[in-house]
Amino acid sequence: MKHFKFLFLLSMLSWATVIPAQTTYLHCGKLIDCTDKSVKSEMTVIVEGNRITDVQKGYAKAPAGAQLVDLKNKTVMPGWMDMHVHIEGESNPKSYEEKFRMNEADVALRATTYAKKTLMAGFTTVRDLGGSGVNISLRNAINQGWVEGPRIFTAEKSLATTGGHADPTNGVRKDLKGDPGPAEGVVNGVEDAWKAVRQRYKNGADLIKITATGGVLSVAASGQNPQFTLEEIRAIVAAAKDYGFTVAAHAHGAEGMLRAVQGGVTSIEHGTFMTEEIMDLMIKNGTFYVPTISAGRFVAEKAKEEGYYPAVVAMKAAVIGPQIQETFAKACKRGVKIAFGTDTGVSFHGMNAWEFIFMVEGGMPAMEAIQSATVNAAALINRSDDLGKIEKGKLADIVAVDGNPLEDIKTVLKVGFVMKDGVVFKNN
Repeated sequence: MKHFKFLFLLSMLSWATVIPAQTTYLHCGKLIDCTDKSVKSEMTVIVEGNRITDVQKGYAKAPAGAQLVDLKNKTVMPGWMDMHVHIEGESNPKSYEEKFRMNEADVALRATTYAKKTLMAGFTTVRDLGGSGVNISLRNAINQGWVEGPRIFTAEKSLATTGGHADPTNGVRKDLKGDPGPAEGVVNGVEDAWKAVRQRYKNGADLIKITATGGVLSVAASGQNPQFTLEEIRAIVAAAKDYGFTVAAHAHGAEGMLRAVQGGVTSIEHGTFMTEEIMDLMIKNGTFYVPTISAGRFVAEKAKEEGYYPAVVAMKAAVIGPQIQETFAKACKRGVKIAFGTDTGVSFHGMNAWEFIFMVEGGMPAMEAIQSATVNAAALINRSDDLGKIEKGKLADIVAVDGNPLEDIKTVLKVGFVMKDGVVFKNN
């Protein structure tokens, strides 16, 4: 009996014992913490578990048992956030036929490689703006630690109208088209709008994405026409608000974009033919702009390669692709709120940081480009309390690059250190 009591007390003690969190000291040669626009030199960032517990001037001595990471020759920043990716797939000449021969498990397993490439490129958080639903499982697997990848906020399946940019049956044989509805993310009318949002909630989405206009890569004639009524958009936004969702709106053409902003969406994606009227309304409403210059440049180049895209897609890509960077330059100059986004998946995974370079080419100062992928992105996903800065209390998402990106923006391509949630995934 005494032996039993001893074992019982010992088991209770083991359950009550708290295992100390790993403490890491980062010695940072240069620090862009994004609390302001300054660059600080010779700083120490202290991480306990998955949180930043202190930021100190100078190189603080690490106590016994703590991990010390020497980044004295690096520029250290908050983990970058890409607000527009499609983590399930990647552009290739066989993309359209893959939908008919790849099983869900094939898509999921391949997506794990894309997730790891994204994280290794310095992107610790992404918004996945539409897929088949594999993105939900991938998010969960990453959160469980089964797969290496960025923190994912996903829209699950994008919402479209019948024949619209995200109608999953566009371009298929007549006998396969069927009549998809809200469960499949296809909306026709206000009632459908509410049901489609509620279905995304049921499926486990984090936000809502609509295709307010035609798009480039769908096998459909127009890349610009408006595809939702204003009433439908307002219904989606109202339903999303009930469920704590933000709403991202894919939009190339002006009329559909205007309706989306008037309808109260949180962000405009691409914004190709954005007018000054729309820019001013976005400024008034606080609507974010996620430019995706990378995708525009990519599709414009691939449209020149015979057979890379179907003919109807190549024609749209040649017109829309080259315009995005020019629109970005105008919106940036006018003062529209900009959050970093690439539409990676259209372009190649792991190359997300090229967007910084394209933004600087478009006239945005390097510091503002970095802020677009940190503090601005955190604000867009309503996670400013946890993400976007290197300061006490924030989650320990930290990247470091060779050189100084404020002097040479191309140094963002030389990521040597990646920490996400306090765990070091890359340290060169």
